[in-house]
Amino acid sequence: MTTLETPAPAPKTPAPEAPVQARRSVAARLASGVAGGALRVFLLLVAVFWLVPTFGLLVSSFRDPTDISTSGWWKVFSAPAQLTTKSYESLLENGDVTNALFNTIWITVPATLLVVLIGAMAGYAFAWLDFKGRDWWFMGVVGLLVVPVQVALIPLSGLFRDLGIFGDIIGVVLFHVGFGLPFAIFLLRNFFAEIPRELLEAARLDGAGELRLFATVVLPLAAPALASLGIFQFLWVWNDMLVALVFSSSGSQPLTVALQQQVRQFGSNIEILAPGAFISMVIPLAVFFAFQRQFVSGVMAGAVK
Repeated sequence: MTTLETPAPAPKTPAPEAPVQARRSVAARLASGVAGGALRVFLLLVAVFWLVPTFGLLVSSFRDPTDISTSGWWKVFSAPAQLTTKSYESLLENGDVTNALFNTIWITVPATLLVVLIGAMAGYAFAWLDFKGRDWWFMGVVGLLVVPVQVALIPLSGLFRDLGIFGDIIGVVLFHVGFGLPFAIFLLRNFFAEIPRELLEAARLDGAGELRLFATVVLPLAAPALASLGIFQFLWVWNDMLVALVFSSSGSQPLTVALQQQVRQFGSNIEILAPGAFISMVIPLAVFFAFQRQFVSGVMAGAVK
């Protein structure tokens, strides 16, 4: 009678050992913590010093002109009764400044939207559409990046005068659109060129035309880049004074020119200048912080690609 032998169990494979991390000494960890804490303190101090003028302007806009002329804005901490809204009431009663604020909006919003929209369409065309002389046209767009604004002031003044739009808001908008498009096309073309070709081909196989492909596939993918471009264009147009000073008239001047005229006419008209300057500063800051996440995403996407 034969007996069945039980097979010997297979030898167990030893589990891979977890990599042993070198332990840092207490002195190294302490030095690293001190260095990181010192860097945070330094950055905090830089931020505080950077914001002090803005905070001082905010406090000054809520003080009486007589208090501003006799003491510094920091005196409000010892005498908070100095705070008042009379300066903003005077600002709202000044028709030149309020009209200039609305003019700034009518100039900035169209100039930003047109640059983003036209730049996106042109950038997509340069990236994915084949047409005669595409590379030469793109080189011409890149060459326009080095053209300074001052060179075009006199020629465009004559052109706008012949067209009958010199001194109108539309002339200021067209100038900003013309000088904002080269950078917009250059930026968005490089971003669109990184989109996988397979994605676009799959959309074309599904029956999407170029317009539908651009609107439903390309634009959603480029939302961070479009937001970054929009923020840059908005800040540039909102804070501009040179172009507005040349191409606007008394009825179409933006806020920057209106505040400059207040300085020239009244000299010490601080109850208008302080709140007007703060409003001119706080609106771009609000736009930046509102689209901060999209701005950071666009910058990081460009850095990764």
